[in-house]
Amino acid sequence: MSGAESAAPTTLAEKLDTLFRVVRRPNREQFSHEEVARACREATGESFSATYMWQLRTGRRDNPTKRHLEALAQFFDVPVAYFFDDDQGAAIAKELELLGALRDAGVRSVALRAVNLSPEGVNTISDMIDVLARRESAAGGGEQRRTPADGERSGG
Repeated sequence: MSGAESAAPTTLAEKLDTLFRVVRRPNREQFSHEEVARACREATGESFSATYMWQLRTGRRDNPTKRHLEALAQFFDVPVAYFFDDDQGAAIAKELELLGALRDAGVRSVALRAVNLSPEGVNTISDMIDVLARRESAAGGGEQRRTPADGERSGG
């Protein structure tokens, strides 16, 4: 798994796995296959089981209907182009990784605003974060960051 950050997901299974890893509940837990399948059933009115979701995520099945992909995109709040267009998919995957990293560091509001940035904007923000992290590390401020278990939200 060590090179996962640098390579954009290309298969449907990789793209779905990225969504499961990065897009989380407010308490930072991953969604279950059953939760996603239920939402897709409700959105499409079609059959969509947790087993089918697992098969798509693991690559055992790779032929979902367009409606299923639209429902998955809606659930995970990404454009449906994430699944169809390799260039857009790569850009969205990069944004997702940034969002996941920001959320994991406890700065969710910044991450949510980054969704609407261009890939260049995301790169700029990423560079700025790197600079700030180096400065804080050099100043001994790295230990200040909190990673609360769940609901503790603090504005500063």
